[in-house]
Amino acid sequence: MKILVVGSGLMGPAAAYNAMSDPQVSQVTLADVSQQQLEVARKKLSRMKGAEKLTTTVLDLSDRAAASRLMAGFDAIATALSKQAIGAGIRAAIAAKKPLVDLSWPPDPEIPELKREVEAAGILVILGCGVEPGLTEIMTRYLAEKLDRVDEVHIKCGGIPEKPAPPLGYKIVFGGRQMPLRPSDARWVENGQIKPVTRYSGVEPVTFPGVGECEAWHEGFMPWLMDLEALKGLKVGTQKTVRWPGYAAKVTALKEMGLLNEEPVEVDGVRVAPKKVLDAVLYPHVRLEEGEIDITLFRVEVKGEKGDRPCYYKIEMVDRYDTTLGFTSMARTTAFTGAIVARMAGRGDLKARGWKTPEQVVTGPLFDRLVREMAEVKVLFDLTTEKVEALKG
Repeated sequence: MKILVVGSGLMGPAAAYNAMSDPQVSQVTLADVSQQQLEVARKKLSRMKGAEKLTTTVLDLSDRAAASRLMAGFDAIATALSKQAIGAGIRAAIAAKKPLVDLSWPPDPEIPELKREVEAAGILVILGCGVEPGLTEIMTRYLAEKLDRVDEVHIKCGGIPEKPAPPLGYKIVFGGRQMPLRPSDARWVENGQIKPVTRYSGVEPVTFPGVGECEAWHEGFMPWLMDLEALKGLKVGTQKTVRWPGYAAKVTALKEMGLLNEEPVEVDGVRVAPKKVLDAVLYPHVRLEEGEIDITLFRVEVKGEKGDRPCYYKIEMVDRYDTTLGFTSMARTTAFTGAIVARMAGRGDLKARGWKTPEQVVTGPLFDRLVREMAEVKVLFDLTTEKVEALKG
């Protein structure tokens, strides 16, 4: 099996390593538009297991013909691209007639046309196949299908530095130079309906073993979860991001001052977007420095009924930076997930075609395989079950 990984930032090299480690994989090619970035990744990966399988190549996705020719030589493509580049990657995969798995999503306005093109081509494209979205939805379906009726789903996930430092107690762990901050509303589920809710609101304390107290706030319930049969009767659904305490209050202040807005304002005769200025000012304080440890925190809870009794399930994960290999925890939990699912596609394990989300296809034995392969790289999930005695009338 041959795997192509496109994108060599924080995520791509981790995906390449995960594929290199698989005995069923004979070749892994890491592609990027930046030769310099590829060289950094190649040097890092050259000392790791399976390095003899690795090649690198410069690839500009704006040259669709060249991109599709390259993709045609592989069994599956895993992409770790910026949102703006995902569409180009998908269209190249369509031309090559190869399955593609991306860790994120393209911009919302592009989705309807891209989805139409994917469906018409009859290839498999899996979007949002990382930790969140990705593992959060996969685990939600797994737990929901254990119950006869699901009343509540509560998802909490986030990446934090081991040691919080001013100004926000946060470091960028996914890649790029832009803070993941938005002024738009988030989503939650109330009485079976997806409704807007103020982003960074609903702050609640949350404690993880070995980490201590953090906070979680509304980020956005993934709407496609409501398509799952097991969640048809859902009463309450929340999806919250985890940070060190105090983050939501600070970001809310930035939001209220208009500093998260992308719409340019005029300053001394120059039009500039407040968010771009904020990113530029914050980046020196929030970039993850060499040797800094990040932690990924993950919890999915479902409440409902099983066998006429109230029942509660919880899956939890705490993962830390790999000091031996030098992969961030966010790269481990995000890129390893995408790489494993890409190999499922490359082996032909995934029979589905079209535009899919991970929880639609990673079920049953494939779910078990994903959990097993994640455990092999020490990404471990703990399952808690709590059955409550039936209430007496």
